[in-house]
Amino acid sequence: MTSVIVQTGAGLVRGSTADGVARWLGIPYAQAPVGDLRWRAPLAPEPWVEARSTAQFGAASPQPVNAMMQFPDGVGQSEDCLTLNVWVADGVQPDAALPVLFWIHGGAYMFGGSAQVMYDGQALVESGDVVLVTVNYRLGAFGFLDLSAWNSPEHPFDSNLALRDLLLALQWTRDNIAGFGGDPNQVTIWGESAGGGLVTTLLAVPSAAGLFHRAIAHSSPSSSVYSSERTTAIARQFLDAVGVTGDSLGSLRELPTEQLVTASSRVYAAVPDASPGVLAFTPSVDGDLVPEHPISVLRDGRGIPVPLLIGTNHDEASLFKFMKSPLMPIESATILQMFDAIAHEQPGLVLPSQAQVTSAYAGIPTKAIGMGVAGDIGFRMPTIWLIEGHARVAPVHLYRFDWATPMLHLIKMGAAHGTELPYVFGNLDGGKKDITFKLGGRHRGEALSKRMRSRWIAFAVSGTPDGTASPAWPAFDLSARATLVIDAHDRVVDDLDGELRRAWGEQVLSFE
Repeated sequence: MTSVIVQTGAGLVRGSTADGVARWLGIPYAQAPVGDLRWRAPLAPEPWVEARSTAQFGAASPQPVNAMMQFPDGVGQSEDCLTLNVWVADGVQPDAALPVLFWIHGGAYMFGGSAQVMYDGQALVESGDVVLVTVNYRLGAFGFLDLSAWNSPEHPFDSNLALRDLLLALQWTRDNIAGFGGDPNQVTIWGESAGGGLVTTLLAVPSAAGLFHRAIAHSSPSSSVYSSERTTAIARQFLDAVGVTGDSLGSLRELPTEQLVTASSRVYAAVPDASPGVLAFTPSVDGDLVPEHPISVLRDGRGIPVPLLIGTNHDEASLFKFMKSPLMPIESATILQMFDAIAHEQPGLVLPSQAQVTSAYAGIPTKAIGMGVAGDIGFRMPTIWLIEGHARVAPVHLYRFDWATPMLHLIKMGAAHGTELPYVFGNLDGGKKDITFKLGGRHRGEALSKRMRSRWIAFAVSGTPDGTASPAWPAFDLSARATLVIDAHDRVVDDLDGELRRAWGEQVLSFE
């Protein structure tokens, strides 16, 4: 292992190399958002004098314990979490000008971090074709609580804090990535689940223009961006949970981190129980950073016109059923409650009737219809709606991930939410408790992983996601509506699930 020193705007950082890859971990891109900076827009980091060691990941944003989030030993939690990591093949020179993949992790806007074992960048960058940046941002109430309704000169609060974190991290990338061998004019933002939602939201943020040049979104909950009216109501619930009133707002910045995490957990659980399908903490339409609902902007073809690679998984909802999560309603009663809520908030919206929905899922076992509806309303259909507009202003490549190992089929998980991630990162070894390949499928999984990495890297390099994989993946248009189905053998299907799309109708479902 050798040290690698790079100059950044705030000072020198000393990375390390191992197994043919150089990495710089835990680089601060902002000051710690604590004290007076809690619930404020992030500020650039204070400069340092000596070369800063970046051999260890920074802390993740404070969050409740979640057994699904695997972090390396020694990675803790702290409000001082605004750091990023850079990965590149060893020997890449500062003038290499490699395309940059900027990874935004998922976790329901509540969990996760850039240090998760899944996101180790070794396999993705060892080809020497790209630089990988993975970033932390504030989660839960720290990053998504909208207290702007209480904003005052005495108690200032900013909205969409996590989005502002990402914008500052993208500015850091623009200003510093050349020193690591990256090209600041070829940055691809890339995220899954909540990270995918942040990607599609950034496509509708005017001030993000110029900070990225391509975008990749896996399983984006693109319609889960709420109006200030809703987010203010959720903020009131949070204030009640911590026992703070309008007369004591100043105490919010003095409360212990652990108390805020506990209150976040209570609100996170309570909101979808009362309003199925609604998340407690999400980006918001604040009329400032996010002027309009992103899915409406994208559907109208008014998003930032950069190439987009986007898709969903065949069995999105099965993970939520497996986890008994309230985030995605799969029972008929809660699905109908969600439809009623949409109709109440958007009386002009024509929703499919129960008969139309039943017809759309003909041939599917009755017990599976709820999961189909949930996955489609949460991920699949909003994705279709937004690309119908974005494809008019920039190339779009649409996929559906259908691959599942025999074990995942046996336990009825299938191609569940997030199951594509080990393949695209090339990290198929999930530890001793990982059952994915217990009944075989490893050889095909390795081949699929190689194809996915080739396509994703090719998209970052050229905007065309083929690389060494076949068949060729055509761009989406309203005529053919081509979708790449990623499975044991990839195939291109025109107007995939066309009958289902027509049954849902030409609508945009959201909770504005």
